[in-house]
Amino acid sequence: MPVPYLERPICEPVELRPGARIRVERVVQGGEAAASAPFPHFHDVHELVLFGAVSGTFTAEGRRYALAPGGIAFVPSMRRHDFALAPGPRDWLLVQIDAVAGETLAHAPGLERLAHAFCALPDASQHGRVAMLAEWLGGLGNDDPLTQPLVELLLHAAVRAPAVAGETLPADADDLERLRPAIERLRRDPAHAPSAEQAAALCALSPAYFSRRFKRQVGLAWSDYVRTHRLHLASQRLRDSDRSIAAIAESLGFSTPSHFGELFHRRFGTTPAAYRRAEHVRRGVPDAPA
Repeated sequence: MPVPYLERPICEPVELRPGARIRVERVVQGGEAAASAPFPHFHDVHELVLFGAVSGTFTAEGRRYALAPGGIAFVPSMRRHDFALAPGPRDWLLVQIDAVAGETLAHAPGLERLAHAFCALPDASQHGRVAMLAEWLGGLGNDDPLTQPLVELLLHAAVRAPAVAGETLPADADDLERLRPAIERLRRDPAHAPSAEQAAALCALSPAYFSRRFKRQVGLAWSDYVRTHRLHLASQRLRDSDRSIAAIAESLGFSTPSHFGELFHRRFGTTPAAYRRAEHVRRGVPDAPA
């Protein structure tokens, strides 16, 4: 039986490859492309969109922006947003950035604008540089070592581009903002994630209402969301650090290394040790301790 529209989660799952911090995709649609149907949603990644040809609007954080060719849209992780694109030819480069990596970038000098959604339109001098970076990035694989520095250059260009003024929309009483304190607490200290009861208290909600609302909006129970977040962080640390598997498991709050290994295998279809070996072979780096 189809799920009624109001009961569908508005979180659009974005599954980055285990260990990955960035995903890049080039999208090109021809003259037969129909207008996009409205779908206000959010996801765990930060999203940068560099448009080529486009007409339509971008809505985020209570404001609606008119999109223009060559424009830029940015939305941080877990912020509700929507793209309403007019019919006809359009193209864009989509850059999705891991939640923790994106928040780290937002605290870097000069990138504070990334803490909030925005729309921008580069001027004539900026447009050529942004287009060149986007073309270069679009031709690289997601695992290319140049991908991350190019994305950071693009983010610096995006925050310096002239802002597009947006139209203020009526407030949404059921906004995701009410759940944000729990999500932010988890991201600050994943090893000591709040229980569902503690998360509810952080959001000034009853435990029962918090659990229903979180599951309805995100599509996962709070405990499942916590586990998924920790496992993705673990995949990054296995790939990028030489810490032992046991130390990584402990640092992320897993009860025992064996329990961590069981959950990791269930999620990614491989053991932590096998995943680390495969990643090190692929990247040509020495193996790390188990």
